Parts: sequence; C-alpha cells; structure tokens
Amino acid sequence: MGKRRDSDPDSEYGEPAPYDPTFNGPINKRGCTDIICCILFMAVILGYMAVGILAWLYGDPRHVLYARNSTGWYCGTGPNKDKPNLFYFDILKCATSINIMATALNGLQCPTTQVCVESCPSTFWAVGLKAFSEEDKAKVFNQSLCVPSINLENTKFTVKQIIDNELCPFFHIPTTPGEWNQLFMLNLIYFHIGLDILNGFNARDVGVRIFEDFASSWPWILLGLLIAMVVSLLFLLLLRFTAPVLVWVLILGVLGVGAYGIWHCYWEYDNHKQMSASINDIGFTTNFSVYLQVQETWLAFLIIISVVEAILILTLIFLRTRILIAIALIQESSKAVSHIMSALLYPVVTFVLLLICVAYWGATALYLATSGGPIHRVVALNSTTGDCMSINGTVDCDPQVNYPGCPSARCIFIKYDDESLLQKNLFNLQIYNAVAFLWCVNFVIALGQCTLAGAFASYYWAFNKPDDIPMFPVSGGFIRSLRYHVGSLAFGSLILTLVQIVRILLEYIDHKTREAQNPVARFILCCMKCCLWCLEKFIKFLNRNAYIMIAIYGKNFCVSAKNAFSLLMRNVVRVVVLDKVTDLLLFFGKLLVVGGVGVLSFFFFSGRIPLPGSTFRSETLNYYWMPIIVSETHYLIALGFFSVYSMCVDTLFLCFLEDLERNDGSLQKPYFMSKNLMKILSKSNKAPKRDKR
Repeated sequence: MGKRRDSDPDSEYGEPAPYDPTFNGPINKRGCTDIICCILFMAVILGYMAVGILAWLYGDPRHVLYARNSTGWYCGTGPNKDKPNLFYFDILKCATSINIMATALNGLQCPTTQVCVESCPSTFWAVGLKAFSEEDKAKVFNQSLCVPSINLENTKFTVKQIIDNELCPFFHIPTTPGEWNQLFMLNLIYFHIGLDILNGFNARDVGVRIFEDFASSWPWILLGLLIAMVVSLLFLLLLRFTAPVLVWVLILGVLGVGAYGIWHCYWEYDNHKQMSASINDIGFTTNFSVYLQVQETWLAFLIIISVVEAILILTLIFLRTRILIAIALIQESSKAVSHIMSALLYPVVTFVLLLICVAYWGATALYLATSGGPIHRVVALNSTTGDCMSINGTVDCDPQVNYPGCPSARCIFIKYDDESLLQKNLFNLQIYNAVAFLWCVNFVIALGQCTLAGAFASYYWAFNKPDDIPMFPVSGGFIRSLRYHVGSLAFGSLILTLVQIVRILLEYIDHKTREAQNPVARFILCCMKCCLWCLEKFIKFLNRNAYIMIAIYGKNFCVSAKNAFSLLMRNVVRVVVLDKVTDLLLFFGKLLVVGGVGVLSFFFFSGRIPLPGSTFRSETLNYYWMPIIVSETHYLIALGFFSVYSMCVDTLFLCFLEDLERNDGSLQKPYFMSKNLMKILSKSNKAPKRDKR
C-alpha cells in the first residue's frame, strides 16, 4: 500500500464533506437552528428583566452609597446634601457594647448618636468641669456637631442633660475623611462593626483627587490609547510582509536561548569539578542556592536542556512544511483583515454589549441587596435599670422618639428587612442574576465569534479576491447569526456556563473548607479544579470552531461541533503547529503594544520624559500612577484587534482544510486557497484549455 496523503480522510474521524458545485462560501439559504434552546434563552432573558424590574422597584442603593445618621437620614444627599461625613459621638461605645448587642440582637451595631457633618473634627476636645456651670451652651459645644433638633442659643437643657441625652458630643478627636487615625478603630471596624461605622470616613476626597488627575491628563491618556490602536493595526497589517521573518526569528531565538543554556550549564559544570561535595552530602534543604554549588545539579540541567533542544530541532526539521503553511495562513489572514477593515471595529460592539451585561448585573445585584426596608430597635447600654430590661433589643422604634423610662436607650439601625416574600427568595434571585449574567456574557462572545467567522469565510470562498467578496460581510454575518442561530449560540454558551458554574462552586467549597482540609483533600480538590479548567478550555476551543462551521454551513450546534472536531482531528498536526505559531506571534504583538506603550506612559506620567512646549507637568498629579493604570487599557485595545486576527486565522484554517478535502485543483473543483499555499503544498489549479483555431 502506498503512503496515505496528508489530506486524505481518516475513517476514525468521519468522512470529508462531499463536493458541492454550488458552494461558494457561507450558505444564504438556511433555517433556524436549535429552536428549543432559543426559546429557553429568551425565557431566561425575560425572567432576567423581571428580576431587574423587581430589584429596581424595591431596592434602594443609597443604603450602601451613603451613610445614615441616627434618625435614618442619609448623609451627602437630600437635606444633608452638604454634610457628607458621619460623626459618632462616642466611638468607645462601639467597643463596650459589642457583647450586649450580639446577644440581644444577633447583630453588631453601635449604640451612640450619629450625625451628618460638613467636616470632621481637626482637634482634640473634651467638656471641662467648669463647663457644667456655663449658661451659654454655644460656648461649650460646637453646633455643627450636635443633633439638628437642638439649638444651643435658646435651649433649656443644662450641659449635663445635653451630654446625658447625647444631644452634643462631650469629646472628639481629630479625624480626616478616608483616614484611620486610631489603630484600635481600624481593628474594631474590620473585625466587628463593618464599614458603616467609620468616624468621619469619606472616600470622596480620594475620588476628587483622582478626578483632578483625569481632568489634567485625559488628552495624554487618549493619545496613549491612539498610539496603541495604531501600533496594533500596523502590526497586524504588516504581518503579510513580516510574518516569515518574525516567525523564524522567534523560533531561532528560542533555539538560541536553549543553546546558551547548554553552554552555560556546561561552563558551570566544568567550574565545579573541583568541588568535593555531592548531592548525597547535602541531602534535603530549603536553601536551594546550595544545590547550585554541586556539580551534579548542573549536569542534570545540562542533560534536560540538551534533550529539550534536540526535541525542538527535530520537530523543526520534520514540521518545517507545516510551519510554512502556518506562516502562509497568517499572511493570508493579514490580507483578509486589510480587505475587511470593518471587522476591526466589531470588538467595539462586543465591548459595548459586555459593558451592558456587566452594568445590568451589577445594578441588579446592588438593588436586590438593598431591597429590604431598614429596621430600628431599642438598645440600652444599661439594661438592668428602669424599663430598659423589657425593651432592650426587642422593641421596634422610631429614631426620632426618646424613651424617658430608660435614659441609656438608643434607637439604632439593626438590619434590613428579610421577612418579606422577596427577601426570603433574595438568595435565589442573586443566584439567578449570576447565572443569567454568565450566560449572557458567553452568548455575546459567541455572537462576535460567529459574526467574524461568517465575514472571513466569505473572503476565503471568494474565488477572485477581492472582487467576489460580498458587500458588507461583517453586517451579513451579524444578521445571519441573529436571524438563524441564536439557539445554537445559546446552546454552546449554556454548556460553557454550566462548566463555569461548577468551577465557581468548587472554588467556593475550597475557600470555605480550606482550614479543615488534610493533604489528601487538598490534592483531590486541586486535581478536580485542574480537570475543570482543562474542560473549560476544551469547551471554548470546541465552541469556537463549531461557531465557524455554523457561520459557513448553517447547521445546528451539535452537528457543527462534530464536523469541526472531526475535521481538526483529521489534521491534528497542522492544528497544533498553526496554534502554536499563531500564539507565538500574537504574544509578541501583545508584548510589543502593552510593553512599549506601558513603558512610554510610565516615563511620561512620572516626569522622566518632559514634553517641550507642553503645559502638562507630572508634579501637578496627585497620583501619577492613576493615568498609567488607566492608559493600560490599551491592553484591551490590543486584545480586541488580536482577537479579530485570531478568529480570522482559525476561520481561514478550517476553510483551508475544507478546501483541501473538497477540491483537487481540476477545472470542475478548483482550489480557493492562495497561490502561496498551493506553492507550499505543490498544488495548482488547472488552467482552462484555449480553443485552437
């Protein structure tokens, strides 16, 4: 038997697609696929909208955006718009009352008066003994730190009564918004009370400084993003000319690094010949630098690197033709992108849709979390006197009502209502919110992949390029995907979402049981997480290629996934080579864009590169690293460009494999591949015979 050609089918992975004389690219006459999954996805979206409406009707995000004073009013909004800070009269009560509060209310709140203030105290102050006999209360207390219901100019209360009823603070310490001046307070807040007890906390100060930095540096941030966009675009378009050089330089660079490693290991091995110590003499130690002083270590390194280098050289020799095919496909992809430039704008659509998904998920989660009404209850520090014992922790109250029978009683916020029907199902609604969010995100990504696959497939199957490329290929691919294949895209997205949910649950279990795990349990969980990670990667790979087949042939998800997998397995070596060569090039491109523009941003915003004639000075920035972090979003720009290019390579590769199996270069079945690919494969299209007359 003769040798089987590389393009011949392998019966184990199915038969190649039969020749179809009418086929010339993505099929226009197609029907809706995976209708059941489409209906299910639409039902989930409608349910998701209903959850969002419920959350919007009953939620109040002010619960987490603004602090509340003792009367239940928000600081920084409404009547207290000019008073964004929350001031605690006696922060010490937050510590001394923790045990009482925990037993009485099963919660942790601070039973001291809290008022909204315009600015936090900046000095130490306390009521002196002489102040108790002072008639003018305005000379003793600061009106801005007292409760709004008292007017110090005409109050009939004595100083002692004001202090006992906590109408004004009897002491305060200097505090700054956003700062923890007391280590005790930091520990108390973090471990016991929560973020709403910060004395004088105001993160808006930091926000204002960051906004000022943006206001002064935004033109330069946009310039950095523009540079990243131009560099990414030029890199992709020039690959049609520079791909062979870049690939071989990178491959030879890897081999050169390996060769240097071999030489260095031999040099170290030769230098340590005089050392009398061996591995057996050292034994096991955590000081790994000791092993580098032993000759056997460098000999082991030398053997390992030599074996790897030999494997790489042999692989390069035997796979050189496939590497040339991969380079030709990369060049062809660059040419396809230059003919369909609108494809480079599609990541903006994907980004906007993902932004909508994230914003909707975040808003729904926030509104659901704040959907309960506030509950106030009476809390008394001294619960053994008067009426304190009967009302402590058991009576709902109004923050504006006092309790004369219990002087130490305070009406404080305890929690948000969790007894209503909505609150009882709040956890289930949050789970629904998270699952629907993951499904929507995966669907948006799938829609983008299918759209781009349809556009680039129409390029490959155009016999006379670019004349036969249809008008608006990206729009055509997008319309076909939405009109016919929402169900198939939802099906693939659902499979990926289920795997991601299992991974999240496993991570949650690992986090909750970490302290109780023994080595065996940790090993099993680690293996399970590794297997699920591999499964998710495989599902993404399979989905990606299935969407390409859906975009071309218009069949359902299962059939498309089966055909794509069989086609790839019949050409598995080519798949591996193309994947690795493409990954190498795209990694180099991302490194060039992210590293180059990132370093340029660092030197510019840190003042190391002054710009002549510019009014911008790095000294005017409060946090020079903030514009650098924001300008690092050029990674997203590079990722968007390179994701389009990667999808183009994968689509053209599948079309190339289909072309090899469908056609033979005859007049009836000509190849659609480029002349460069035909030259590498020693193939050609037969020219039509001329009429001799």
